[in-house]
Amino acid sequence: MTSPLAGLPIFRMNGIGNEILVLDLRRAGLEVAPAEARAIARAPGLRFDQLMVLHAPRHADANAYMRIYNTDGSLSAACGNGTRCVAYVLGRAGEGEALTLETEAGPVRTWRAGETRFTVDMGAPRLGWRDVPLAAEAPDTRNVPLAPEVQGAPAAFSAVNMGNPHAVFFVEDPLALDLATLGPQLEHHRLFPERANISFAKIVAPDEILLRVWERGTGETRACGSAACATLVAAARAGLSAREARIRLPGGELVIAWGPDDHVMMTGDVELEFETELEAGFFAELDA
Repeated sequence: MTSPLAGLPIFRMNGIGNEILVLDLRRAGLEVAPAEARAIARAPGLRFDQLMVLHAPRHADANAYMRIYNTDGSLSAACGNGTRCVAYVLGRAGEGEALTLETEAGPVRTWRAGETRFTVDMGAPRLGWRDVPLAAEAPDTRNVPLAPEVQGAPAAFSAVNMGNPHAVFFVEDPLALDLATLGPQLEHHRLFPERANISFAKIVAPDEILLRVWERGTGETRACGSAACATLVAAARAGLSAREARIRLPGGELVIAWGPDDHVMMTGDVELEFETELEAGFFAELDA
């Protein structure tokens, strides 16, 4: 028996290069198993950084309940770039210019800022060491010693939770790092009981930051919205940047603003690449 997902439409999008799929199950009454998410990631042309799956809302004031899958089938609680892509898809479906999406991390608000440009309220950062979470007490999460050290990585990082755990390392040149080697070691470092998203950031100016990201459960990515938010928060807390800055990633730029209400706003563009259907053959290995 093939997956009940076969034959359903799926949107291939990108949020400044972040590879996003949007699957609308609000009327289907189905869920995506981790093995099905992994199978979709292996399908020709459908490799993703995040798979955004929409379910019927749990509360009347929401437009949808959203689950977020990484390439390895694990769940993520937040994806800013993917949320903007969801806003685009739901806008096309007539859901309106301002939306509320339910997630495991709580409700997320998003609204249109241009034809293909959207703003997401990513909420307030969580900054206590237990909230990140870290495996060991850290009195100051702005400067956490990396113990044991990892060869090639800075000796300390800034820890932020933006719906998921982030470790931000400030470096001279993010592009010079061997991220394929450092990323997995740091993601699975024993300081991170839930693993972590790993960011390497260079402060170009108080309002401009260059960023490279290894994403938990996915690997190196061209963009990561929650990492951009975590990086701005980390830089502002350390006195390295203003509370609003352009974050330059390999896939493009995001504008991140940490407001006086403590909420972090992320604004950026999205692109619809194509719409297709999930083929039964994508799930053939599930029947083996």
